Amino acid sequence: MIDLVKAEKVFKSYVNKYNTEDQKIELKMKHTYGVVSMSGFIATKLGLDEENIALAKLIALLHDIGRFEQVKKYDRFIDTCDKEQDHAEYGIEVLFENNLIRTFIKEKKYDNIILKAIKNHNKYEIEEGLSEEELLHCRIIRDADKTDNFRIKQTEEFQIIFNNDVDKSIENGKISDDVYEDFMNNKQIKCENRKTELDYIVSYIAWIYDYNFNIGIQYLKDNECVEKLIDRIDYKDKDTKQKMKEIKKHAKKYLNKIK
Repeated sequence: MIDLVKAEKVFKSYVNKYNTEDQKIELKMKHTYGVVSMSGFIATKLGLDEENIALAKLIALLHDIGRFEQVKKYDRFIDTCDKEQDHAEYGIEVLFENNLIRTFIKEKKYDNIILKAIKNHNKYEIEEGLSEEELLHCRIIRDADKTDNFRIKQTEEFQIIFNNDVDKSIENGKISDDVYEDFMNNKQIKCENRKTELDYIVSYIAWIYDYNFNIGIQYLKDNECVEKLIDRIDYKDKDTKQKMKEIKKHAKKYLNKIK
């Protein structure tokens, strides 16, 4: 049986080893609990049994555990395209190389599901060859993570997210042609194609193309998450302003087709 109360206590104890007054650490704590809530919501809406709902919440609690060590080591969130600065890989290392996972859950029977879900939660696409249960929980955590990240990106300060003073560079920024083209062709944005801060913003919006369940999509529509993220920026460049209008229009049309 998964003891979520105990797991949350262990998580708080783990995070307290870091500088909890650091805004980046605080942000990741809030995000973690947001994803726990959203994972439970999705799993419940899918009609899963209590054990799988609890497992979905446990995966959510642990999915970004590598972020805390990443912030301590690099003082940043944004992953590079290499494995060394991939927070999911950090998370697997933190949990499984030193057997920390056993402090969160005694049973070993869910280890592969937890590992695969964490490993795949931030990747461009889910790896092949997974079992039915592994794939299910990979899909739940990816949708839950993206959905709460929309909340983060539309409400939190960009200085914390990007780790520098970016308000002016975002307002005056441009969107790379490849990024714009991929978005308008209903494609996610690959990390190597992101060159500007606005490319990152567009890549976040492009998450809409990678949802596995309509539950998260409906949440985005009900809460106007895409519109709020786009509208929070005062675009100064004329070309960029027009492109963001087209992106907003295209995203809304895409989302409205999904019932």
